[in-house]
Amino acid sequence: MIENSTPIIINSAKACAVTGHRRGYEDLDENKLKEVFINLINDGYDTFLVGMAIGFDTLCFKLLYHLKSEYDIKIVACIPCLDQNKNFSASQNREYLDMLNKADFKVLVSKNYHSRCMMQRNIYMVDNSSILVACLRQDSGGTFNTVNYAKKVNRKIIYV
Repeated sequence: MIENSTPIIINSAKACAVTGHRRGYEDLDENKLKEVFINLINDGYDTFLVGMAIGFDTLCFKLLYHLKSEYDIKIVACIPCLDQNKNFSASQNREYLDMLNKADFKVLVSKNYHSRCMMQRNIYMVDNSSILVACLRQDSGGTFNTVNYAKKVNRKIIYV
């Protein structure tokens, strides 16, 4: 499951996962999201699990990477399958590979794509964190299912 040569141990009590849509989050105030992350860091959260999807995940990664220059935090790239980026545009692919290079750790959930690998990635992130930052704008889809799973396993959820 872990691509890194050394296994990572995540202290879920100090870890935060993020989930959000690929589109439809344009009303989000990036400064408020940054403030949410700073508040979490000030509360002792030092590990952030990001699903590496286009959209909200990418925004979170960029904000967190910027915060790394001021705070001692780690970003874990949670990759659902090796070819997650196969349908990305050229610019999206460059950005994805750049983020992978900047991530402190990479977790690979499945070598090959299958119908459940995205949700398995989301479950991994929730199971290895104690809080979920969610940008939920729809009553269906992966983000909706991830939020419901987080509720089921009693994770704190911060909606942005």
